[in-house]
Amino acid sequence: MPTISPLLDRVRDAHARIDAVRRPELWIDLRPRYDVEAEAARLDARLTAGERLPLAGRLLAVKGNIDVAGLPTTAGCPSYAYEPGSDAPAVARLRAAGALVIGTTNLDQFATGLTGTCSPYGAVACAYDADRVGGGSSSGSAVAVALGIVDLALGTDTAGSGRVPAAFNGVFGVKPTRGLVPADGVVPACASLDCVTVFARTLPEAGQALALMATPAPRPDRPRVPGPWRIAVPPAARLGGLAPGRVAAFASAAARLRTAGAVLRPIDLTPFIRAAAMLYDSALVAERYTAVGAFVDATPTPPGLDPTVAGIITGARDIPAHRLFADQARLAGLRAAATAALGDADALLLPTVPDHPTLADAMADPRAVNARLARFTGSTNLFGQCAIAVPAGEVDGLPFGVMLIGPAHTDERLARITELTGLADHTSPIAPGDG
Repeated sequence: MPTISPLLDRVRDAHARIDAVRRPELWIDLRPRYDVEAEAARLDARLTAGERLPLAGRLLAVKGNIDVAGLPTTAGCPSYAYEPGSDAPAVARLRAAGALVIGTTNLDQFATGLTGTCSPYGAVACAYDADRVGGGSSSGSAVAVALGIVDLALGTDTAGSGRVPAAFNGVFGVKPTRGLVPADGVVPACASLDCVTVFARTLPEAGQALALMATPAPRPDRPRVPGPWRIAVPPAARLGGLAPGRVAAFASAAARLRTAGAVLRPIDLTPFIRAAAMLYDSALVAERYTAVGAFVDATPTPPGLDPTVAGIITGARDIPAHRLFADQARLAGLRAAATAALGDADALLLPTVPDHPTLADAMADPRAVNARLARFTGSTNLFGQCAIAVPAGEVDGLPFGVMLIGPAHTDERLARITELTGLADHTSPIAPGDG
């Protein structure tokens, strides 16, 4: 009998998994199965010929606002769709390394939201609880990884979209320094802030994908005084709104860092929290109108617009210029205060999200839920920082996650801290097939 290649086997297993989990809302478009199988056969031939393909056989899902040649880019709005002429550079580099794209994933429309519920393609539920949000805006990507359909998935992160769904679904989410991975071929949410991110069930897998996508080569870390890792950790009383189980889980993550030899320092989170609120409650939201406002405002109204997303974008249309300049000045002050608060700390440890809303909560008041979920993630890109979202156990039977956040261009340092302190020892399990 002819031998079936491991690559072809992996593709067939993935399609069997797609059928088994019955989660069609994860996807906007799946590539034709025969196309993926044919590409697997070509990769197998290249490997046989001795070509080095570090991601050979790894299956990849791509958020629906990132270009994949041969599939429409919708950004979560079918009437916005266009046919890209080529892969986005981030996608192209992973495919050149042997990754196989399965399809494009669902998202909060125009990458505006942190719940995964603002999409005409359906609300994306958590991989572990069908009544809880899957997180957004990179919802389908994170859940596809958590369910074991794909090995890697690309998302984007402006206010936390590459970290919030990682936390809700028990996977790793790496948000690099802005510019490390090119954002060409990405429908922008806020072009000055957007980052391409990666999800994986282990940190080494995520790190390998990031290294392959990065351009130019990562800059070296800033010099640091020798000694143990210095981690800023806010007092639990200043986190605000965490349920008791989450307070205990966060304290446990901090204790693991201390046990591994890190020096923990208290920090005032005030400038971080105030900056996070500015993403939706200041003139900075005008950049979302710059991205897709003309489309959203078109007459007649384009079909398939999510009303919450459309309201956020059109609400930014008439913000006066003087407000933007005033808010930029305010943000600069908060950035300076946050930098001073961090001092020479190597990283800041935070919970990724304060709670895990139900789908009903998110649909009843999506703007309030989005604002709450951005409490810890929203300042990172505004301050030009990098971050890793790390699974850190469970609370009430659901995944709990923490973040390590560091200054720009300390991406490799964050990965080393995560590995050497044991936070990366977690390997995300594959969620139950019933989702």
